[in-house]
Amino acid sequence: MLLVFLLVTLAFTSMKYKHVNCNDIQVNYNPEEVIKVNRAELINLVKSIDKDIIGKDFDSINTVQIEQAVEKHEAILKAEVYKVVTRTDSATFKGVLAINLKHRKPVVRVFSDKGNYYLDDFGGKIPVSTNYAANVLVATGDISEEYAKETLLPCVLTIENDEFWNAQIEQIHVQKGGDVLLIPLVGDHTIEFGTLENYEEKLRNMKAFYKQIMAKNNWNKYKTISLKYKDQVIAKRR
Repeated sequence: MLLVFLLVTLAFTSMKYKHVNCNDIQVNYNPEEVIKVNRAELINLVKSIDKDIIGKDFDSINTVQIEQAVEKHEAILKAEVYKVVTRTDSATFKGVLAINLKHRKPVVRVFSDKGNYYLDDFGGKIPVSTNYAANVLVATGDISEEYAKETLLPCVLTIENDEFWNAQIEQIHVQKGGDVLLIPLVGDHTIEFGTLENYEEKLRNMKAFYKQIMAKNNWNKYKTISLKYKDQVIAKRR
């Protein structure tokens, strides 16, 4: 009897929904996400795929095609497109095309003569837009896209995932030849990091130097601190 009831209910619902048209497009995402694509931009994107989508019969709308097109946007990590039918009165139904989004999370912004963009933690390239700004680590200098993704990004993620370094380092500058300078937020000094080879060991050594030396009111006594040489921290006074 339960099975019969369900079949009858589904058949009835199907008949009611059969000629429902798409009356609206609704874009949903977490408002706390750092990057947010403008809703109007996404609605225009959907309409560029199907210019007659508003007013179109729900059954003839290809949600898979729309989903794939939305996910091609460089700022979007994942999209889910589905149809929602709501009752407006006892005999009328309204169709809404819902789009749930998950945006890419930027971890570094790259400024160089080879490009200006964000990278997410997967190495995905996110375009810069006037619609959003992310407060993330900044990387400047001689940075190719390949270097940014393969060499710079692992070090950036280590810094981001370390509470101390995430609060302390605000800029990475890459010089020609591959040597790196770290610009700290606290302390009037520059960290000569050398190349990013063995970056985890260098960060450990630098953190130990901070705790043992710099923490004793020595934040502004040094001009440069060098980690270029293996197992050495060389500080140059002002």
